[in-house]
Amino acid sequence: MQFIDRTTVKVIAGNGGHGKSAFRREKFVQKGGPSGGDGGRGADIIFKVDNNMNTLLDFRYHRKFQGDNGENGDIKNQYGRNAEPCYVKVPQGTLVKDADTGEVLADLTEIGQEAVIAKGGRGGRGNAKFANSANRAPTFAELGEPGETRNLQLELKLLADVGLVGYPSVGKSSLVASVSAARPEIAEYHFTTITPVLGVVNVGDYGDEKTFVMADIPGLIDGASEGVGLGHDFLRHVERTKVIIHIVDASGMEGRDPVDDYYKINKELKIYSEKIARRPQILACNKMDLPGAEENYGRLKELAAAEGIAIFPISAATKQGVQELINHVAKVLDEYVEEPEEEEGVKVYDANAEEDKDAITITRDISGDFVVSGKSLEKLVAMTNFGNDEAVRRFQYIWRIKGIDKLLREKGIKEHDTVHIGEMEFEFRD
Repeated sequence: MQFIDRTTVKVIAGNGGHGKSAFRREKFVQKGGPSGGDGGRGADIIFKVDNNMNTLLDFRYHRKFQGDNGENGDIKNQYGRNAEPCYVKVPQGTLVKDADTGEVLADLTEIGQEAVIAKGGRGGRGNAKFANSANRAPTFAELGEPGETRNLQLELKLLADVGLVGYPSVGKSSLVASVSAARPEIAEYHFTTITPVLGVVNVGDYGDEKTFVMADIPGLIDGASEGVGLGHDFLRHVERTKVIIHIVDASGMEGRDPVDDYYKINKELKIYSEKIARRPQILACNKMDLPGAEENYGRLKELAAAEGIAIFPISAATKQGVQELINHVAKVLDEYVEEPEEEEGVKVYDANAEEDKDAITITRDISGDFVVSGKSLEKLVAMTNFGNDEAVRRFQYIWRIKGIDKLLREKGIKEHDTVHIGEMEFEFRD
């Protein structure tokens, strides 16, 4: 199966149904009042973590998700039906970002977790809702509110307890294969592993049926923190791991110096993320069954003592020392305390959060036209039926109440200048 861990999609929530303008017309009811019902709410777009998905491959072929619109209101105060939410299944570990702003909308890490990514539009109110003592027979109704539209970037970050780091061909795949049921492709050439492999490790000699997830992630090369080679595609998957097993080829059989390799890999980790560099590390000296390994192991022990990290001589091929390594990893995981998350100025999207809907800003575009922006005002424009004189008068009344004429004059607007609000364009007249 192909492993896809980054993609872009577009989501369009459903529009609200239109309100109805109607009056009671029963034979024996004199002076029947307004009876137009409200429209139904449009469908929300909801992302849900599905246990049966482990890649974003499905999104390569299905890049657009659109919710149903709410039904229109009807006569006799009948409300339109709300649209059912549109659920989009994603794998565990999916990070959802707004592709246009970079805002983090959701971090989906638990099976069954849900997040509203785009809100459906509110249904328009029927004319019955606008009846009052001053206007007992309103003839207008609201249009449905448009649903939210978002361009999204989806990133899949592996949810593993332990991540293996090291240069290509140091034996990461062999270690995963020796301690779990995972069967990554293993061969004597670089970059055999081009996609992450997860293995569930059962610690038989430590506790009762203790298990943890180990990730065999593609090998690092110099410059990975700057995107060279697999670069960020590799490093992204290390972000969620709790413990790092740093594997070096103790035999140096390919002419590499394992001590030098250790420092180079940690340099790449630190450049990419200080937080990753602070993760607990365990040094695994692999290929101890080969000539030259014992000599290098002495130097690696000195390195481990200087760095203050645990070191284990192993051979993934013969399983020498592997059980001792796994037992120690299980112990470190038991004692692991998650580092507090840093804000870093990122606001996670809350679809139900109240925004400053009354904030109005006035700018000018490249052609010199005036652009009026504001959540509540743009919503009012979208839901006003400008083909109805009474609806237009209501819009003009709210326009005056909000003092937008005054704000435009302060910005230097003149007679016949063009004003834009959402999708509407009109000529200013004093």
